[in-house]
Amino acid sequence: MTSTATIRCKDEIGLIRPELYGHFIEHLGSAIYNGIWVGEDSSIPNIGGLRKAAVEYLQALKVPVLRWPGGCFADAYHWRDGIGRKTDRPRRLNLWWDGAVEDNSFGTHEFMELCKLIRARPYLAGNLGSGTPAELHDWVEYCNNPFGTTLADERMANGAPGPFGVRYWGIGNEAWGCGGHLNAEEYCALYSRFATYVPTYGDTKPFLIAVGPESNDLEWTQRFFSSLRTTRRYAAPLHGIAMHFYSWGKSKPTEYTRETLKDQLDRFADLEKAIIDQRSALDTFATDPKIGKVGLIIDEWGTWDVSDEIAEKKFGKFWQQNTMKDAVAAGLALNVFHRQCDKLVMCNLAQTVNVLQALLLTNDDNCLRTPTYYTFLLCLKHRGNTAVNVDHPFPWHLSLSASRSARDIVVTAINPDPDKAVELTCTVDGPGIAGAIGQMLHHDDWNSCNAFDAPDTIVPLPVTVKWREHDFTVELPRFTLATLTIQLSV
Repeated sequence: MTSTATIRCKDEIGLIRPELYGHFIEHLGSAIYNGIWVGEDSSIPNIGGLRKAAVEYLQALKVPVLRWPGGCFADAYHWRDGIGRKTDRPRRLNLWWDGAVEDNSFGTHEFMELCKLIRARPYLAGNLGSGTPAELHDWVEYCNNPFGTTLADERMANGAPGPFGVRYWGIGNEAWGCGGHLNAEEYCALYSRFATYVPTYGDTKPFLIAVGPESNDLEWTQRFFSSLRTTRRYAAPLHGIAMHFYSWGKSKPTEYTRETLKDQLDRFADLEKAIIDQRSALDTFATDPKIGKVGLIIDEWGTWDVSDEIAEKKFGKFWQQNTMKDAVAAGLALNVFHRQCDKLVMCNLAQTVNVLQALLLTNDDNCLRTPTYYTFLLCLKHRGNTAVNVDHPFPWHLSLSASRSARDIVVTAINPDPDKAVELTCTVDGPGIAGAIGQMLHHDDWNSCNAFDAPDTIVPLPVTVKWREHDFTVELPRFTLATLTIQLSV
């Protein structure tokens, strides 16, 4: 099969913000305990209790932002449980995830140390469901006030002489579900109350994020903003609204058929439509002085397969083997984010370790990089570039995105067809081409995976790019993701 496209170098979409490559980690299954956190006394190599291999792998991805502690867990989490001496921290039952015992050995300071090591901006999800405005206010003060108050002194006594400078604060999580089963008007009232008590300390001005819809629920968005506009004399600060969008699967992770594969991957077209629709809905309220321009965030996204009970029993709740299918799925999502980057301020993959579409899988002292990890690694070159339009219909058999820097064009081309190879020829409408290189992820079996006894089954491979002055051609085998760097003669 052949396909053609034209890259419009001067037809700019917008900046591909690093935050579109954000991540999320929750106290769920083995994401934290025995995942990223093994404890200071563990025989597993660690950095102050953080799994050393995981830290090093995440450093290579240049994680821009990391969201914590949930998820559903956030609305049952009381931050004071996770500070101070570990021997004094309370043991509680995890309300949401099978009543697991939470010993709170991983808390605010441990999370901040993880963010520091991987150079990610911390994003804290505040407890609106079972917490109070005073509790959220005190957490902000504890984290961000440089000195001079009892809470700042307590932070210093707990080992952090300087403030953490947390900018991103979520006001609750999934308020329409596990965050309280609220309707949009009820949540708007609570959001307004909680957000009012989030102050600015030092040089860190909070970026406040409201709960947005589940998938493309336009009614939630419209009712929330209508309530914010019509029922309040003054609107509380609001900077972003977070949509959650999962690509639900109908098979267990390594049992996808052609039919269930296509069904799950087709959902990324729905993701693109949801971004366009939600941005349009937000823009109808942007001229209201009470509201203004509010950023659109995809707070949680990723594949969600049918649970594998045997794997979950062994490795933890929602442990999901990551396959070649997930590598392509991640690429389809990132291509959507590139093409719609002017409408987004942040996107966070769910989740970082062991749970759902994870970057890393761990077991005892093993830590492996998943196919999804390598998709993020291959696409890193887009970050900070300017996305440009590509003339191509984006049918099932091919997905494209392109971005430009001063010296090159980066193209991610995905052939999600399980049966047919594609020969892609792209014309560059702009400067001449001086060279081209590329890497790809490919396996003939979309259910193939990186396993603990075979961690390198799916890794980046070189791909040949044939180029001339104003076009290039690449052969994409069936079910392949490739990222190409096209050097410009400028």
